[in-house]
Amino acid sequence: MKNHKIKNAALVAFLCLTFLAGAQPAADPEMADTMRQDGKIYVVIGVLAIIFAAIILFLIYLERKVKKLEDRQNKK
Repeated sequence: MKNHKIKNAALVAFLCLTFLAGAQPAADPEMADTMRQDGKIYVVIGVLAIIFAAIILFLIYLERKVKKLEDRQNKK
């Protein structure tokens, strides 16, 4: 019961901290505008898409490998 109360208190504290940390003044994002005007934002998006696709492909590769090992283990 005591452990449950501590977890709840920690959760509330972290939620409050995230709200405080996310409070930013409403200003125009100058860096994003500059990158958009220079065409660099598309390079950033492209690189992020390539990294994301590589991670997904790697996870699929690992899943297949693990499945083969599980099948071998189950046959024995």
